[in-house]
Amino acid sequence: MAKYRNQLPRLSGDFFITNGGLETSLIFHEKRELPCFAAFIILQDESGCDWLRNYLSKYADIARQYNIGLILENVTWRASPGWLSKLGYAEDDLVYINQKSIEILDDIRMKYETEKCPIVFSACIGPRADGYKPGVLMSSEQAQAYHARQIEILSKTKADMVTGTTMNYPEEAIGMARAAKQVGMPIVISFTIENDGKLATGQTLQEAIELVDAATDKTPIYYVINCAHPSNFAHIFHSNEDWSRRIHGVRGNASKKSHAELDESTELDDGNPLEFGADNLALLCKLKNLNIFDGCCGTDYRHIEEICKTCIPVFDQIRLNKHY
Repeated sequence: MAKYRNQLPRLSGDFFITNGGLETSLIFHEKRELPCFAAFIILQDESGCDWLRNYLSKYADIARQYNIGLILENVTWRASPGWLSKLGYAEDDLVYINQKSIEILDDIRMKYETEKCPIVFSACIGPRADGYKPGVLMSSEQAQAYHARQIEILSKTKADMVTGTTMNYPEEAIGMARAAKQVGMPIVISFTIENDGKLATGQTLQEAIELVDAATDKTPIYYVINCAHPSNFAHIFHSNEDWSRRIHGVRGNASKKSHAELDESTELDDGNPLEFGADNLALLCKLKNLNIFDGCCGTDYRHIEEICKTCIPVFDQIRLNKHY
């Protein structure tokens, strides 16, 4: 049974972190082959499972040290029907991989969770196409039909929520949200944005959020921004607009490069963790409801720890000022 599905603790506004860029850590630090960026392949053997436990435990250590919440994300970004088929997996593997990916998180929660450090399980769902380029666009009805099976499987695990990660057009996000609502799963939508702060389709983040909210009666519990360096999109936020209050999380890239440049990179650009912390702080001062800090491509535990060092004192002061 899911522990927090009916009462997600981060909705109280407490400070939460998640892990950094798992796929880029596997590829560039561990020198592992990840066809199609499919991190779930590490679940195939015990050594891969052990690596994942050790990797996630680093972030659990940080959360315990700072007495903050942790969102543990699983490895199912590429574990949807189309991608599994493309990678040569059978239909039965869809159930096993998605279930196993959540079961492995249990060990970490049992070891690290405290009253001051709640640990939430988030099941990651990726786009049907590429995370940077949408390719052929689905209608919201097509997207709902495509994502429904994976979300249904995850709804029967201990996952507290699902997160539609690297969404790059609203219709797919709408379909995901409707599929999650159908099985009673809380869902978060995380949009990929370019260095100009817009989606790959040219739509603004405001347009995307407002379209999804209008089409789903605000089904997503909140929104996240992913796959761009925090300094690249700070300029799009102005004076606490209503749509920006729906954003609770930021999942920035370590690099300031464009997506096209990153696609061509043969070496990891892990940026500057100190700058990364400072640039997340700038967003904290702009986004009224920001309380969840993640890391995307190129980030690791150093980047997340810098966020904690830099942002938590200011976050606590902002909350204190609101109280008085």
